[in-house]
Amino acid sequence: MSELERVREFFCGDVFATSATGIVIDEIGDKWAKCTLKLDSRHKNAANQVMGGVIFTLADFTFAVATNRGKDAVTVTTSSNISFVGTVKGDTLIAQTRLLKDGRRSCFYEIEVKDELGNLVAVASTVGTHI
Repeated sequence: MSELERVREFFCGDVFATSATGIVIDEIGDKWAKCTLKLDSRHKNAANQVMGGVIFTLADFTFAVATNRGKDAVTVTTSSNISFVGTVKGDTLIAQTRLLKDGRRSCFYEIEVKDELGNLVAVASTVGTHI
């Protein structure tokens, strides 16, 4: 079983992100991840736009994948800030992480969310605690 398959199997336990929302883990690396979400009507708000909570869930889940790969130590989000900077124009969202600092007890990541057309939708900054 490849590392990607192992990580996908581990994160099947995150039923909200993987089953209810439909997020897919596409790529992983050392402290890095890329996840996608094919949008449909369940992801829209009353104004027929992608709900902010969907975008945040994608960013937070991508952070989780980058920091937790089925190991004994777990990293949890302790603080997260998201800025919604553009409108979704495509039908797929893509989130990628970038580690800015990793310490003994905490880490700091930036997560960019774009649509498949390359439009920047949101940027999240997340602090995680290694527990």
